[in-house]
Amino acid sequence: MTRLLPLAAALLASTAAHAQDDAAARITQTVRTLASDTFEGRVPGTAGEERTIGYLIARFEQLGLQPAGPDGQWVQRVPLLHTKLGTPATLAFTGKTSTPLTLGTDVYLSTIRPDDSAAIDAPVVFVGYGVKAPERQWDDFKGADLKGKVVVFLVNDPDFEAKPGEPAAGKFGDRTMTYYGRWTYKFEEAARQGAVGALIVHDTAGAGYGWNVVVSPGGENYDIERKADALSSVRLQGWIADAAARRLFASSGQDFDMLKAAARRPDFRPVELAGVRFAADVPVAHEILTSRNVLARIPGTTRPDEVMMFGAHWDAYGKGKPDAQGRIYRAGANDDALGIAGMFEIARDMMARPRPARSVVFAAWTAEERGLLGSEYYTANPVYPMAKTVANLTLDILQTAGATNDVVLVGKGQNTLEDDMARVAATQGRRVTPEGLPERGLFYRADHFSFAKRGVPVMLLMGIAGASDLKQGGVKAGQAWIDAYTGQCYHQACDAWSLDWNLAGAMQDIALVGRIGSDLARGSTWPQWKPGSEFRAIREKSLSDARKP
Repeated sequence: MTRLLPLAAALLASTAAHAQDDAAARITQTVRTLASDTFEGRVPGTAGEERTIGYLIARFEQLGLQPAGPDGQWVQRVPLLHTKLGTPATLAFTGKTSTPLTLGTDVYLSTIRPDDSAAIDAPVVFVGYGVKAPERQWDDFKGADLKGKVVVFLVNDPDFEAKPGEPAAGKFGDRTMTYYGRWTYKFEEAARQGAVGALIVHDTAGAGYGWNVVVSPGGENYDIERKADALSSVRLQGWIADAAARRLFASSGQDFDMLKAAARRPDFRPVELAGVRFAADVPVAHEILTSRNVLARIPGTTRPDEVMMFGAHWDAYGKGKPDAQGRIYRAGANDDALGIAGMFEIARDMMARPRPARSVVFAAWTAEERGLLGSEYYTANPVYPMAKTVANLTLDILQTAGATNDVVLVGKGQNTLEDDMARVAATQGRRVTPEGLPERGLFYRADHFSFAKRGVPVMLLMGIAGASDLKQGGVKAGQAWIDAYTGQCYHQACDAWSLDWNLAGAMQDIALVGRIGSDLARGSTWPQWKPGSEFRAIREKSLSDARKP
């Protein structure tokens, strides 16, 4: 008998290796298909979307899943406003002297208003970090009247560059970005203040990405279709390059660095840049288009109304300028065709096992790259109530450099799913490493955040959140992969499938997410937000409301 044990172990290892090889081959084929020219970069509202939606539905059907959209359909329709700026007739800072601005070099602009043109001639006001956070005793606006003005923000939080002992130090999680640091919040706040324009001063460290990423949408923007009384007041929103910002402040006699330092104090007040106006007259092409989320499910057996959800986004960036290899489609092989492929593997594994007690929903979201719009629309118009949604687990960019000794946690201290991550990672012989650059605010930059805002506990697997400790090369090699991907390929044509990909690490993360979701679907546990999380009270209220007679 003892002689047979090594043989049995070898056979089991061989079977597992073959299963891994088969899974890697399926993932590769999915990514190569979705990132091929046939899908034209998977842009919402295009022929590329039509092909993508058909492909996703066919794959879910092949796996044996059921439609999970409204009225038993595979899709949830998402009405989107699509805008694109034309060539400006006017674009300058005016005053004693006029300073022309080059679109894409000095400033990057877009709009989410359905207007034929975006025309502004307005004073410019510096609002520091533009934070209004009563719970942190911080208000950068101090009641200033910003209606009809153009506001200029700093990116990130007031404590991002704060030195020890400064009033802002530690007010916003130190190096960990809060939602107040995100560009989305700043544009939303500009609209709440009645501004007609909003510019964020670009800083690579503070934003978490370079100018090349800022300009990658090419003047296009998207929003959920809104009624006239719910439209943003901001006619143009975007970014101003650091060098252009410094010229702007100097032209009004202001020292940019001194104002940055002043913005780190709670007594900061908005500063109008005397004698300077922002003048723009830009044509806008706009249309309402209907895009789609694709939703599939495995019905639960005993508690089918309770839903465990997996998500990944299907959209990418479409056509752009040819790169050095002549590629014109920014097809998002990693971001996020690889996430979609991982979701298919999780669904395949769950279909091979007995059905779970809870229903499991697999969501392929539209318009993530346009501001998390597909998931935002779903959570505002849910097919399954948020109070009955157990958790959302999201795959969005997985590292392709090989097997790891760890898994990177995004959003440390938010909820108990991180405890599940540690438990399952240990069974893989891995440990949990907190994200390496929490100041980049990745917790607020993927589709899971739409669920967090509604109180649903979430977990994000994202390969650029921190340098993985690779089995071959360690943390140094993990950082080299991040630097190469974010520096060259993020939102670019370079994000293409490659023979150099090593999917071992991605498959570890896919297996981890699948196990956590499967355990939740087969059990009765409800993940909880931890004390101190800004989302805890939202969940408690939604659960309380759901229990009311």
